[in-house]
Amino acid sequence: MKYAVLGAAGQLGREFCKRLSGEVAPLTRDQIDLTRPETVRRVLGELRPEVLINCAAFNYVDRAETEAAPAFAVNAHGVRELAIACCDLDCTLVHFSTDYVFGFDPNRRTPYVESDPPGPVSVYGASKLAGEYLLRPYCPKHFVIRTCGLYGVQGSGGKGGNFVETMLRLAKAGKPLRVVADQFCTPTYVRDLANAVVELIATKRYGLYHLTNANACSWYEFARAIFAREHISVDLTPIPSAAYAAPARRPFYSVLSTGLYESLHLSPLRGWSEALAAYLHERQQKAAPGG
Repeated sequence: MKYAVLGAAGQLGREFCKRLSGEVAPLTRDQIDLTRPETVRRVLGELRPEVLINCAAFNYVDRAETEAAPAFAVNAHGVRELAIACCDLDCTLVHFSTDYVFGFDPNRRTPYVESDPPGPVSVYGASKLAGEYLLRPYCPKHFVIRTCGLYGVQGSGGKGGNFVETMLRLAKAGKPLRVVADQFCTPTYVRDLANAVVELIATKRYGLYHLTNANACSWYEFARAIFAREHISVDLTPIPSAAYAAPARRPFYSVLSTGLYESLHLSPLRGWSEALAAYLHERQQKAAPGG
């Protein structure tokens, strides 16, 4: 199998490059710039992959509120160009979306399934949902994967780290931490996500899927678990979303049901707490001499 991985320098893209078997072409913005359609057609036409995995995105949630044009250029219009090119090449397109396509419902306590109506409350969420809609009619052989709160040992290159690394860095600096306690989701380890997607691709059961680690927590609970696992004492205070005052609104509850994926009898993803422990262990191994 011949793969191309766009966004190969990011934490999810790097994980795919390590885990795919076959010929893998890692692609960065230097090769394909989603704001320049001609680079999409030229590079994919030269490579002719059988599967393109798109891990590239404008994922600056708060910046998107004032930078809507670049967010939509990458997350929506650029994805449409990928879909058209993949269809022309008879190539399967794997694309990642987000739990932020769902809305602002403080009473929600049941995980979202794929058929639930979306209703994004941020520019970022709207741009990602637009990408889903612009992809589907142009490329029948597609997997659209909604996921949440990604973290991996490589970190998130564009954003300068992930939530786990940010928490550990701030704790090391001795700063008091205030973390929202009324937003619930399922943070997801990129190693687990990549393994699951590789299995899913092999089924050729195209369509929209939710894929995260299992169970749910608030961001405050996730932060508390990070420090407990690392035996770090820190001044950690739970706060409501209103006190955080971020430019972009976030869903109060955006837990995703993975039932559709599980109905294919593929390997289930472990719980977020177990995945976090595995991540912290991998992180320690990498930091060790010779790691």
